[in-house]
Amino acid sequence: MSTKKRIAIVPGDGIGREVVPQAVRVIQATGAPVEMTQFDWSAERYLADGLTIPPDGFAMLGRDFDAILVGAFGDPRVPSNIHAKEILLGMRFKMDLYANVRPVRLLDAALCPLKGIEPNDIDFVVVRENTEGVYVDVGGVFKQGTLDEIAVQQDINTRKGVERVIRYAFEYCERQKKQDGSPRKRVLMTDKANVMTYAHGLWQRVFKEVSREYPQIKAEHMYVDALCMQMVRDPRQFDVIVTNNMFGDIITDLAAGLQGGLGMAASGNIHPGKTSMFEPVHGSAPPIAGKNVANPFGAILTAAMMLNHLGLAREAERIEAAVLEAVRQKKTTQDIGGALGTREAGNWVASFINHA
Repeated sequence: MSTKKRIAIVPGDGIGREVVPQAVRVIQATGAPVEMTQFDWSAERYLADGLTIPPDGFAMLGRDFDAILVGAFGDPRVPSNIHAKEILLGMRFKMDLYANVRPVRLLDAALCPLKGIEPNDIDFVVVRENTEGVYVDVGGVFKQGTLDEIAVQQDINTRKGVERVIRYAFEYCERQKKQDGSPRKRVLMTDKANVMTYAHGLWQRVFKEVSREYPQIKAEHMYVDALCMQMVRDPRQFDVIVTNNMFGDIITDLAAGLQGGLGMAASGNIHPGKTSMFEPVHGSAPPIAGKNVANPFGAILTAAMMLNHLGLAREAERIEAAVLEAVRQKKTTQDIGGALGTREAGNWVASFINHA
């Protein structure tokens, strides 16, 4: 029986079709013991034959693969974005990938818009609840198109969902070290319980209960508006942040701005012990798709995150070291100060790994 890890590759739409091949090339350069299988689920496929994902697609992914690497979804030719909803959100919800994990690490001071910040100053992680909240699409519209129109969107928070993602954040803090090798020591929960008293009151109660099981980890709280201000004022203070689906979506984009933009940001959609999905944070970016200008480093760092999750820490470290060197030497795309195209930046990282 093969001992290779099996990875499903879904480039998707737009720049996903450009950056994912670079991530695949870099994985291959490490010699990682993996088998990669590509799937054409995308806007192109949907427009061609109406398929978003096969009826048994999610069961097949969970059964036949150890991880999934996704590019991006979104195409102006599909205004409803039904394919993106059924594929990407389908993976998150139907495969129960309840913890969205987004590392926020600054590789070079030149990438951060804040003054006086050094790379080791920004090294925190946001754990976002990934299967509940307003993203479950519960709600409706009454008297649409009239002056009396009413729109209702439900924010769903279950005890099970809240507790498991908070517990995941504490366990992540307990087992994962910072890039400099020092231990993580703090978990901060952010909400808006002073306004959303019922939904976020649940978060408050569960956070206090779960935190008692981890006395060695400091439990902290901050309202989300204050958190946004503090992230810009002094990002050094953060370690592990846990929050709900919507707030996690918002603050991770802000956090990406601290590390060089969305083109540098990686993420994983995790269910411990089950097939998990990894995707760069950026979207499909239709205006720049096909122009060989998209930054591939978010996808490449996502690949490193995926390999580390699969137990291939050495290969992941080689990728991260190569990207760091590329940033230092400005062998990057224009958005972070270089002059290379998407393919050329990916080739440089792969070549560095091959010759390191």
